[in-house]
Amino acid sequence: MALADCAMNALIEEACLTPKPALVDRRGSGAHRDLDLDIMLRSARALQPTFLALARASSNTRPSQRLREQLARIGREGEVAMMRATGGSNAHRGAIWIVGLLLAGAAMSPSGALTTVCSQAAAISRFEDRFAPQAVAQTHGARIVQKFGVAGARGQAAEGFPHVLEVGLPALREARARGASENEARLDALLAIIATLDDTCLLHRGGRVALEAAQSGAREVLQAGGASQSEGFAALLRLDRKLMELNASPGGAADLLAATLFLDTLPCVG
Repeated sequence: MALADCAMNALIEEACLTPKPALVDRRGSGAHRDLDLDIMLRSARALQPTFLALARASSNTRPSQRLREQLARIGREGEVAMMRATGGSNAHRGAIWIVGLLLAGAAMSPSGALTTVCSQAAAISRFEDRFAPQAVAQTHGARIVQKFGVAGARGQAAEGFPHVLEVGLPALREARARGASENEARLDALLAIIATLDDTCLLHRGGRVALEAAQSGAREVLQAGGASQSEGFAALLRLDRKLMELNASPGGAADLLAATLFLDTLPCVG
């Protein structure tokens, strides 16, 4: 139950974080027409039973073909619950995959290091889901991976979640060490991820123009001292306006921030 609640809460905390560039937050819907904060919160809460089922299935096991397909089935059932709760809006499909895998890794290694959690999750992801519906290969993310030659969410998982372990978590902890508030530290973690991620959501909605605008804008915020500094906060608001003009949002980075927040809650060492 504890892991499932941590996963659910990570999605809630990511959604509520404000101000995020062109993403749903407490101010409004960002660049999304079919999402708002209420929908995101309903989606997160609807996924708690899914996260619980993922944790139970993974406890006291090892990565295997059988487990991969069992988790995939649970995840697809979770998507149905999510879509029912949101009235058909895809609020957290990417997060079900990313956070769900990390939750499974944590259930396998409840007292392990975060690197162990990520390596277990990566090992699961590398097995093929032989029962995946054909529609999975035709998602926006899958088409963008093929078109632009980027890693996407599946590549991120197979590589051991480098943007969580090597980017998001260090940025979060460094901002806290500088004296930033928790909200500011989480914004800096998101911006660090945006600055370095080939975000398939941005590529889908705005192509290379949107991706480059997001990455350069996020770097500008961080170079100005991050969200805790007046110049950095002003740069964050400029980035928000730019991505709103492009009608593009860094949804992939948001999922990885949720994963970062999830790992940050685990009672693990480094």
